[in-house]
Amino acid sequence: MKTFYITTAIDYVNGSPHLGHAYEKVLTDVIARFRRMMGDRVYFLTGVDEHGQKVQQSARKRGIAPQQFCDEVSQEFRAMCAKLDISNDDFIRTTEQRHKDVVARILQQLYDQGEIYKAEYKGFYSTRQEQFLQEKDRNPDGSWPEIFGEVTEITEANYFFKLAKYQDWLIRFLKENDNFIFPRYRQKQVLEFLSEPLNDLCISRPRERLEWGIPLPFDTNYVTYVWFDALVNYYSAVEGKEGVWPADFHVIGKDILVPPHAVYWPIMLKACGLPTPKSILAHGWWSINGSKMSKSTGNFVEPIEFAERYGVDALRFFMIREMSVGQDSDFSLNQFLARYNAELANNLGNLVNRTLNMTNRFAGGVVPAGASAAEIAADANLAPERELRALWEKTRDEFITLCEGFQFHIALERAFAFVTATNRYVEQRAPWKLGKSTEAADQALLKTALATMAEALRLGASLLPAVMPTTAQKVYGVLGYTPGGSWRDQLVWGESLTGAKVAETAILFPRPQAPEAGTAKG
Repeated sequence: MKTFYITTAIDYVNGSPHLGHAYEKVLTDVIARFRRMMGDRVYFLTGVDEHGQKVQQSARKRGIAPQQFCDEVSQEFRAMCAKLDISNDDFIRTTEQRHKDVVARILQQLYDQGEIYKAEYKGFYSTRQEQFLQEKDRNPDGSWPEIFGEVTEITEANYFFKLAKYQDWLIRFLKENDNFIFPRYRQKQVLEFLSEPLNDLCISRPRERLEWGIPLPFDTNYVTYVWFDALVNYYSAVEGKEGVWPADFHVIGKDILVPPHAVYWPIMLKACGLPTPKSILAHGWWSINGSKMSKSTGNFVEPIEFAERYGVDALRFFMIREMSVGQDSDFSLNQFLARYNAELANNLGNLVNRTLNMTNRFAGGVVPAGASAAEIAADANLAPERELRALWEKTRDEFITLCEGFQFHIALERAFAFVTATNRYVEQRAPWKLGKSTEAADQALLKTALATMAEALRLGASLLPAVMPTTAQKVYGVLGYTPGGSWRDQLVWGESLTGAKVAETAILFPRPQAPEAGTAKG
């Protein structure tokens, strides 16, 4: 059985985690959890990229060794994953020996095959991006784009990988595999990039200029270019694990699609004789309050602080509900609070409280047996129950299809529309009125209403574990429900709650305390 293998990009440890890092981890976690729910065996990898010039410079500024610097910052990323309930199976650091061994072996293999050669280079170098630049990288006025920071002209001998040799192969590969990149329009951008001739890739830096890197196995006077090191993590973490490689999805930000993940990485694998990944998912960027994220201006969100203030599941829900996968989106506290109050507190939270309150008030806290499926199908007076069941079947099927296509924001919309419909059903049936009646028919209808409310709530919660794992478990708990069997089996309308003892009350989404006016942070 092939394992569903999914990875995030490994985060560069030159700075602390921000909202973009949090989103990528949560998105990948949602995919991983959904695939597990669908019955797949999943291996989920994340981690950090620890080598390179910027790390070396940052460590020197603090007067500490690069390894100590990396140890401290990598722990911040681990802490973020733990706080956000990320279910990764592995966390790789590029300073680990298991990774360095694989990088050295691949480099030696490519060198022995004649895929790497030494040559003198004269040109421009961006320290910020740790890459050599070409004339085509300039702005129309001849200046360098701000993203490159300070650009200097250098001349030095280095080792090069024969990237250009594989350009025609990569173009054919992309045309033959038109779903290699999601969203598909990003694949066109890669092909546009490949319409210009590729240069061979410089894969070394002299140790006299950069010490913090993996030494080339065939020339220890040089260390490995950070991208040639970092990209190997996806393979080095699972080498030797049966049925894992190749990756099913690499989940990355759109800024590192071209050239690293869509050009360098598949060509490196091809040259090594290794299978290419099945797909790359390139997600969009978050702005904050309509502007670019910036710590210097205070326009940013600290994901851990935000989760502690408003709840981990609430943050996970908002990021997945608000952003269409592959597109950009904006994060604002006002929009977060609007969704929190309308969809979480006043919709799902309200249904939970109504269900518990009515069941305790009119059934002694035990979910009663309602009308049978046959009775609901035949009795005209039970049309509301029949309609709600039909809506559930439609919602369930749409939800699964949407999640399979990474349309999680629409899937959540459908799930919460079902919750809304269930609250509307409660208003229609008005158990508080039925409970006052002494008529046998009303008492029977009351039992059916209470059973329907509880079962609809259970089913609605059963759509949430991938996005809101803690919330789903809390709902199960207050309903006295223990999931069993496959997830698909749990999505069938049934009578598993009959006789279950429910909790007296539950506050899933407390009214949030907003931060002081004028602050963008959580």
